[in-house]
Amino acid sequence: MSEEKLNLLADFPAISTKEWKDKIVTDLKGADFDKKLVWRTPEGFNVQPFYRQEDLRGLKTTVSAPGQFPYVRGTRTSNEWYIRQNVCACQSARKANAKALEILNKGITSLGFCLDGEKLNYRFIKNLLKDIDARAIAINFSICACHAPELASILVRYYGRMGYDFKAVYGSINVDPMKQMLLKGKRMSREEVAEKLVAAVKACKTLVNYRVVGVNSVIINNSGAYCAQELAYALAWGAEYMTMMTEAGVPNYLAAREIRFNMGIGGNYFMEIAKFRAARLLWAKIVESYKAPVFTTALREAAKMNVSAETSKFNMTIYDAYVNLLRSQTETMSAAIAGVDEITVTPFDVTYERPTDFAERIARNQQLLLKEEAHFDKVVDPAAGSYYLENLTNSLAAEAWKQFLAIQEQGGLYEMIVNGKVQEAVAANLKARLSDVAKRKEVLLGSNQFPNFTEVAAKKIKADAGACSSICNCKTQPQAACGCGDKCENALPTLPVARAAEEFETLRLETEGAKKQPVAFMLTIGNLAMRIARAQFSCNFLACAGYKVIDNNGFKTVKEGIKAARKAKADIIVLCSSDDEYATFAPQAWLELENAKEMFIVAGAPACMEDLQKLGIKNFIHVRCNVLETLKSFNQQLLKK
Repeated sequence: MSEEKLNLLADFPAISTKEWKDKIVTDLKGADFDKKLVWRTPEGFNVQPFYRQEDLRGLKTTVSAPGQFPYVRGTRTSNEWYIRQNVCACQSARKANAKALEILNKGITSLGFCLDGEKLNYRFIKNLLKDIDARAIAINFSICACHAPELASILVRYYGRMGYDFKAVYGSINVDPMKQMLLKGKRMSREEVAEKLVAAVKACKTLVNYRVVGVNSVIINNSGAYCAQELAYALAWGAEYMTMMTEAGVPNYLAAREIRFNMGIGGNYFMEIAKFRAARLLWAKIVESYKAPVFTTALREAAKMNVSAETSKFNMTIYDAYVNLLRSQTETMSAAIAGVDEITVTPFDVTYERPTDFAERIARNQQLLLKEEAHFDKVVDPAAGSYYLENLTNSLAAEAWKQFLAIQEQGGLYEMIVNGKVQEAVAANLKARLSDVAKRKEVLLGSNQFPNFTEVAAKKIKADAGACSSICNCKTQPQAACGCGDKCENALPTLPVARAAEEFETLRLETEGAKKQPVAFMLTIGNLAMRIARAQFSCNFLACAGYKVIDNNGFKTVKEGIKAARKAKADIIVLCSSDDEYATFAPQAWLELENAKEMFIVAGAPACMEDLQKLGIKNFIHVRCNVLETLKSFNQQLLKK
């Protein structure tokens, strides 16, 4: 028996991009290729349905290796990252220390302490860090900027007494005056901001591996920003601080080395991978622009972007809260693949209670799972060479750079914050995004789509829900620069604070608090396929408001269906059939229900809708509905009874 050699090149000849596209166009049967398959991203650029090797030509993101300038493929030659958990130390140093020691034995390699500046002294830090070897883990602190120099001095003193080599301790002090301006409306002059930064840098000079200047674009992410917007603001934020510090006499390499980016991780899996890759590339280019008179080795090294990433709170929900685990897991995967330096996973229950020990344990294990079982820490930049991800990185970098330049043209980020333009832009984006959630253009599983029909949540919501704020209230300093507090007319507008699911949750909680839970009955009749599909759609739609839904196999007549609905004590009767049959069934049902107390809904938007509306039928639910506004109107009618 003769053996034939397989010749792949001959048996499988190369197919050109044009041939692929021609085949796709044929399969589309006349539909427009661009309209049908090209995705216009919320970031502002188009994504093709497929990419090929030729699409990598000319891309700057493919020309460097991990650890090499401009660091698009990572700042290190390994993909090891710090697993971080935050601990509130505002009330008690000893309790915070006990918790820190406990979680250090459970896989944590980075601690984040939130401090109250009024309680800060050497004894407090000594008690807080007791039995913690600062050389073995990263230790990070969040404290108001006015106390940061004092904290740095105490740390130098404490680490010195412990006999540590100052080069062996690693961590950060999150000094970020513009964050306070955005979150608290605290008005500060440009000089004040610069003074706080420079004072912190000087105080922390001995701690060579501590970064003391924070760029907290995570707050932009948690206000609903898309990747390009968060990235553009983060870059402008960092550039603003670089300029302030270098103008104040801080050497360029030291200014760059002191900056740490605390960024959010959204739910757009591939876009988030591209965001962190693009961030390193663009930040390296920004730092390079400060090279005068020469681009020194120290500055090139300092151009390595240090990123601490935190999973988003914006897309977390109260209802079906275990789905939050799926969201935060894919977000963590994005950041890990992208090669960030540190990751904090937000516990799944943070939306309705102070995270429990169980929730915190799961949050830690989500990262340990990626390291110990999925081996995400073993490969550096696995996204490299992917036709799709390389193009996504390039497109996102171009869009973020365009927005960055627009910020610079308006005087930089500080000027935009003072003029309220950052807050206004973020609020506008949030409004548009919440509108997409309301219309189901953006899906939140368990909230605006596929809710858990029987879940109730009111009793699990705690008054003190949420983790400790990362900015402590410094009572020795006024909230506004004039000294008269938050409500002063001179205070700045603040960033909007919202989650995507909040309005749906408010609606459902309103239903839970009503005297009677509305009952929605599916009057299924006629065409089998259409009545099943529309009943399923309607059940999903109405359960988003917390209504009890009753589905049915089908009725022979409208009268029979209405009789069954009344037997079930329904408050809502939903007619589920085909468009053609609505012309007959809907008038019959309306006539039967005339002057009745039940709400009547037609599932769909049939061609005869206008005729049905003339009869007095007002309620129609379909895919083009604003789900939230429709359900709000239903609640107004149903819950007032």
